Amino acid sequence: MQARTPIDPYAAGSATIPGAAAGRAALAEGAPALPPRVSWGAIIAGAVIAVMIGLMLNVLGAAVGVTAVDAVQGETPDASTFGIGAAVWLLVATLVGLGVGAYAAARLSGTADKTDAALHGVGVWAIGFLLSAVLLGNVAAGAASSVFTTASSLLGGAAQTAGSAVSGIASQVSPQAALDRARAGLSSPSEPARMTTEQRGAEITSILGSGIAGGGLSDAQRQRLAALVAAETGIPQQEAAQRVQSYEAQAQQTAREAAERARRAADAAAIGAATAAYAVFGTLLLGAIVSIFAARAGARDLYGVRVAAGARRTA
Repeated sequence: MQARTPIDPYAAGSATIPGAAAGRAALAEGAPALPPRVSWGAIIAGAVIAVMIGLMLNVLGAAVGVTAVDAVQGETPDASTFGIGAAVWLLVATLVGLGVGAYAAARLSGTADKTDAALHGVGVWAIGFLLSAVLLGNVAAGAASSVFTTASSLLGGAAQTAGSAVSGIASQVSPQAALDRARAGLSSPSEPARMTTEQRGAEITSILGSGIAGGGLSDAQRQRLAALVAAETGIPQQEAAQRVQSYEAQAQQTAREAAERARRAADAAAIGAATAAYAVFGTLLLGAIVSIFAARAGARDLYGVRVAAGARRTA
């Protein structure tokens, strides 16, 4: 039985010309170029098919995920299970869509060359992902616009309400009373024992705020704070100084813990971003591989077509 040899349709016309092989090996300058072997219509059609199949499968996956929620019996899977299932389903839907789209593009292009078919599959892969990115970008932009509009309305209403409230309060406050309170505050005694509770509380708050902002209390601030605490609580100043030191140690410990949590959060965010980037890269790579193999499978078999045509003519 004779081995089957694929026929190149672009070389069929030159097979009957003597020396055609040598002519193809070294074409003269100015010789006519080979006809283009790309079918953009087939590529675009395959990309649209791939996107729509992926969208259809993702909608099906969303329906299955919502069906799995059981708020009555309390048997709903946890968030991690939902996340893993959604990621796997998204990957499968993407690969299936690209495979079908690449196969359709290669079939519609009419090529019998496996390399040409693979390149058509790569075109479907590229355009399909670009279309998906544009669609997702439009959805995200619409959601962001809606959120921005809602936030602007809420902030505008809050600002108007606050302005009305301030206007109402300002109309009830006498300017002379405000000046009297300011003068009393500026002329208040500096001796903690002669100060009122409100004055001591205000100064304690001010010292603590400046100490936290500066990274720690100075010796003068510690002494002043101890005197204020002693006068406010009626305890000896030495005990008040111990309270101040204990508070400062607790505040420093809290600051260190907050810094550690911030570093851990930043590290977790970096790891998450790297994982997401690797996942996107892996998805793109797998999509390209599936598209190439599916397109090669969709290439036409001209030998089988010609055998069938010859059988029909002899019949």
